[in-house]
Amino acid sequence: MARLRSLLSPSPFKIGCLVILAAVAFFYSFGIQKPRLLEALDQRVVDTMFHWRGAIPAGERVVIVDLDEHSLHQVGQWPWPRHLVAQMLANIGAGGAAAIGLDMVFAEPDRTSPATMLLGSSLDMTVCLETVMSRLDPIDHDQVLGETLAELPSVLGYVFERRDDGLKDPFQTPFPAARIQLVPPELSFADLQLIGAYRPILNVPEVSLALSEGFFNVFPDIDGTVRRVPLLMIMDGIPYPSLALELARLGLGEETLTIHAEELVYGERRHALLGVSVGPRYIPTDEQGQLTANFRGPPFTFTYVSAVDALRGQDLEIFQDKIVIIGTSAAGLSDLRATPFSEVFPGAEVHATVVDNILAGDPLVHDIYTEIGLTHATVIGGGLLLTFLLVYSGPLAGGLAALGLIIAAVMGNYFYFFLQNQVVGLVYPLSTLVLLFMVVTLSNYFFEGRQKRYLSKAFSQYVPPELVKEVAARPHDLALGGESREMTVLFSDVRGFTAISENLEAAELSQLMNEMLTPLTQVIHQHRGTIDKYMGDAIMAFWGAPLPDEDHARHGLQAALAMAAAMPGIREKFKARGWPAIYIGVGLNSGPMNVGNMGSEFRMAYTVMGDAVNLGARLEGLTKLYGAEIIISRATRDLVPDYACRELDLVRVSGKARPVAIFEPLGPAANLDQATTNELNRYHQALNLYRSCRFAEAAQLFAELHQTNPTRQLYRLYLDRSHQCQKHPPPPTWDQTFNCTTK
Repeated sequence: MARLRSLLSPSPFKIGCLVILAAVAFFYSFGIQKPRLLEALDQRVVDTMFHWRGAIPAGERVVIVDLDEHSLHQVGQWPWPRHLVAQMLANIGAGGAAAIGLDMVFAEPDRTSPATMLLGSSLDMTVCLETVMSRLDPIDHDQVLGETLAELPSVLGYVFERRDDGLKDPFQTPFPAARIQLVPPELSFADLQLIGAYRPILNVPEVSLALSEGFFNVFPDIDGTVRRVPLLMIMDGIPYPSLALELARLGLGEETLTIHAEELVYGERRHALLGVSVGPRYIPTDEQGQLTANFRGPPFTFTYVSAVDALRGQDLEIFQDKIVIIGTSAAGLSDLRATPFSEVFPGAEVHATVVDNILAGDPLVHDIYTEIGLTHATVIGGGLLLTFLLVYSGPLAGGLAALGLIIAAVMGNYFYFFLQNQVVGLVYPLSTLVLLFMVVTLSNYFFEGRQKRYLSKAFSQYVPPELVKEVAARPHDLALGGESREMTVLFSDVRGFTAISENLEAAELSQLMNEMLTPLTQVIHQHRGTIDKYMGDAIMAFWGAPLPDEDHARHGLQAALAMAAAMPGIREKFKARGWPAIYIGVGLNSGPMNVGNMGSEFRMAYTVMGDAVNLGARLEGLTKLYGAEIIISRATRDLVPDYACRELDLVRVSGKARPVAIFEPLGPAANLDQATTNELNRYHQALNLYRSCRFAEAAQLFAELHQTNPTRQLYRLYLDRSHQCQKHPPPPTWDQTFNCTTK
């Protein structure tokens, strides 16, 4: 049994364990940076979770002033004259805005300014002045915008150019109002892994009079979707805050930004940025200073105000104590992004989301240590469970387990992490489970194919094809290596076979044996029996192996009765061929037996051994003495109490010290007719008289039974014994047992 389990079970399990170990080792090979493919797939999973969660209310402190299609239709195409932008900003400031940010850059002078027109015009100066006075325009729109910004809590936007385009001016640098410090102080800004910039594209000097400045660069992931927004970028060793970060700082009334970092060693010494604090408010970021945005919903989740309404001074109370971002949703102005919620998402709302995340303190956080722990738990724990189920319970149970593990992992990640604003990668452990399922299932498939061929070859000569299929389907129940089981054994033999064989030619005798053994073997197979061997004219079969059989005694008895029932038909066929009549004797015994492959290194045989087997052989030999076609032991009789039996004797067979009660089965008790029942009762009455040493009364009943049924050898046997005991009474110590000295 141990050898079979070693052959059948461990190989796919070991393959599964190797896959798990390889997956863990491969995970460690990532270091701190996952492969791009896994990162992209994890991001897609998070995008899906955003859609599962749906929109959530945005904070009330952020308002977007939108240069929408309606505004462009009412005022004209963008860019508007900057004195109009100044008027809009003045109105927003008058509404009590806490901070105003412009998601745009005024990198060139306003071409609609009268001053620009005067400087660049060849017309008569008088005509130009008349034109200006007639329009009542200020002379320099840029100056008007700059002066307006200077009076407001405003943040001008600018953009960083990252590539070296050869246009860098060392004297052009942003001037954010924030005071930036680094913790721990012994580190330097140059040690950080912030996203680097080559040069800024700033606003014209006349406009650059705002309280602060902030870049509005956004870097989509490889699939073009914006998920992370940098709060800081570095240029020439100096970090610069983003537009959103500066707006949040102004809105919170803070002056200082603190960068938090730590020293890490992954093969080489490096410094990782942990997050940024706005005053006491800590904002976690990734190592490059990017905030993972917790998007509130699809476009227009925040409060939007049309720019033309702000320009006209309508409903200005909406801006009271608000952080206002001025941007555009108009398609023609190309400030639309792709986010997890939408492929078309206003860029100003991306910055509004970041500001709102900072104010609410709920950006998404990627916890690498949690991910490592969950990956190990899923790959090792879930992998071992899945492998065990696939190997020992089959592909259906394994498939359901794999599906259950995946659903549990996804749902657990969603409810316990994502909804708590944590991002934990799922794709790698789930991909490992899928790979593990495929590898172990394929291993099982090829292994079971070899196993089934082996089992079919090993057992096709013993058991019927139907049982071979069961054997192949239940290999763990096999008894190949040798074990003790409760079983039933059958021995069948032809009576007077020596005399029959002497009168037949060898070829004819062989044909006769085939014609007899074939139908008897079919009967045994039909009743789930296993052929042990043919011994000339004898058959040895057993029940209860190679597969366990709780009804082994019943199946064995049914087979024995069916063999006896088949003999008249066989004799008729033999008679038609001129062959002699064939009669068989069948012995049946149940009990503990050793079963398995036994033999030598030269030849092995699947067989049963033990005292119970030897007794079965002895019972077959007793059929001649008692004139019974079938004899079973008490052990078998007790296992089939619903069958009627004629008790034959208490015998002490050769090699046994203890007597055994033997019976002749008659069939199911419910099927006996009244005459047979009456005869059986009279016989048992006579047998009880005999065993009570009332031999004269017993002889009278046996004589009556013999007269009624003179062909039954048993009645003549007990009649003779009764007469003999009358002449020579047994000793007082007689235990009613007949000692059988022959085998």
